[in-house]
Amino acid sequence: MTSGMIGARTYVLVAAVLLVLTGVTIAVAFLPLGSWHTPVALGIAALKTVLIGWFFMHLRVSTPTTRLAALAGLFWLAIMLAGTLDDVVTRGWLPVPGK
Repeated sequence: MTSGMIGARTYVLVAAVLLVLTGVTIAVAFLPLGSWHTPVALGIAALKTVLIGWFFMHLRVSTPTTRLAALAGLFWLAIMLAGTLDDVVTRGWLPVPGK
């Protein structure tokens, strides 16, 4: 493992960027984006996730095994989201008894 120390200035800068991105997320919630609200919010959330993983979880200087574990976690999250979206997308097509 390399000793790529991250300075306090970098942590403060990344924390400030995360706060700005949180403000952008809030601002986007009030914009009339129509069906683009969810993709834009998820894109901002993904960017914040990458910043947290890369700097605060030290994936930038971690071993390949640790990076593989983080990637496996993201892959599992994608499987869970795909299953949830599959249920949400097809739910409206099912007949509702009594309607």
